[in-house]
Amino acid sequence: MERQELLLTIEKALSEVLERPVSGLTEETALFDELQLTSLAVLGMLMSVEEATGISVDPEGLDIDDLRTLGSFADYVEAAIREEETREEETRTEETRTDETRTDETRTEETRTEEIRKEEGTS
Repeated sequence: MERQELLLTIEKALSEVLERPVSGLTEETALFDELQLTSLAVLGMLMSVEEATGISVDPEGLDIDDLRTLGSFADYVEAAIREEETREEETRTEETRTDETRTDETRTEETRTEEIRKEEGTS
């Protein structure tokens, strides 16, 4: 997700939770001071951004600095997206290794079975 698209996603989430149009924000917009976000609004924004980006945010893991401005929250979300992509890649790599191991084991078993058949045929 491009930075500008992410900022618009956050802006949309803010409009939903604040129940009023929010647009034209800059990365320096102070979420609490300028927009008067409440704790409940933050949770709603997090859920909306999670749904839009596919990340999972643990509110307990958030630092107040991550929510200070639109830009700092966007930085946090970008890092979470990269982390999620890395986890997904590691999972795919592990699945590939598992599949390769199974394939190797199957080949080994097929080779053993063929050798036994050959030995039985020559006996």
